[in-house]
Amino acid sequence: MAASSSSISLLFSNTPRISFPTQDSPFLPLHNATFLKSSPKTGSLSLRLEGVSSINKKKLSCKAVSSTEMAAAEGKKKKVDVFDSKDELAVNLAKYTADLSDKFTKERGAFTVVLSGGSLIDYLRKLLEPPYLDSVDWSKWRVFWVDERVVPKDHEDSNYKLAYDGFLSKVPIPPGNVYAINDALSAEGAADDYETCLRQLVKSGVIDFSEASGFPKFDLMLLGMGPDGHVASLFPGHPLVNEKEKWVTFIKNSPKPPPERITFTFPVINSSAYIALVVTGAGKADAVHKALGTPSDDSNTLPVELVSPAGELTWFLDKNAASKL
Repeated sequence: MAASSSSISLLFSNTPRISFPTQDSPFLPLHNATFLKSSPKTGSLSLRLEGVSSINKKKLSCKAVSSTEMAAAEGKKKKVDVFDSKDELAVNLAKYTADLSDKFTKERGAFTVVLSGGSLIDYLRKLLEPPYLDSVDWSKWRVFWVDERVVPKDHEDSNYKLAYDGFLSKVPIPPGNVYAINDALSAEGAADDYETCLRQLVKSGVIDFSEASGFPKFDLMLLGMGPDGHVASLFPGHPLVNEKEKWVTFIKNSPKPPPERITFTFPVINSSAYIALVVTGAGKADAVHKALGTPSDDSNTLPVELVSPAGELTWFLDKNAASKL
């Protein structure tokens, strides 16, 4: 079920920011709305709300939200943890992941986990040790990739191979619960095939669904970040950053090799119940500072700054990545 848009006109005055209460979040921020037109004479503003499947105008409420109120609301959903070492980060990430595994296994009978590539897999290594290796119900895990390089599964650039060699082969997750891309297809074909798979799993109830956004709602998304502030395969200045309709899309001109990839879109990423952003190293300190430091008027928004889930976002940083905060 693809997200849809609804256009409405709102009457307000002296409103620096507008919010729309939704089921999953007290605020639907303005980056989910597209400006259409305004009327200074009447004080009305027309917006198109992205990811809103239907609007009951009799029940729709709108209120002005100050910057302080917005920051407080966002703070309830965002947490920043800084660790002295990568090992300490890994210990805490393992507990965080295991606790969520237990929560969703009990609540839903399944735990949908989305992985990324890079160094993230190494930071999951503590899950391979006591007490987690024997206490986590691995049979309930369903594993997906937020992005994947369009290469054979045994290729050194494959995120699947990285995860399998470093983590998945060492835990008893049923092979049928691991959803890799079809590497026999083109980038476009692999993206379409992966989205079809997700839609079937939403329909069967394996993956939760966000009625508020109209996109799949994964239990936990584990993201990394590049030095340029990219997440998944959503790069600064690339048109895919603005994709609002598709669940999974493809890129053939990635600025980082290999050039062909598939990737989840931001509406899917931000529909997650929980997101962990795992970032380490001094080389990423500038991007971390831009995302978490003092707000500026800089219009060059990094992709990582668009990670704003309806659920909870936790940053896992080592002291080097956080050195400029």
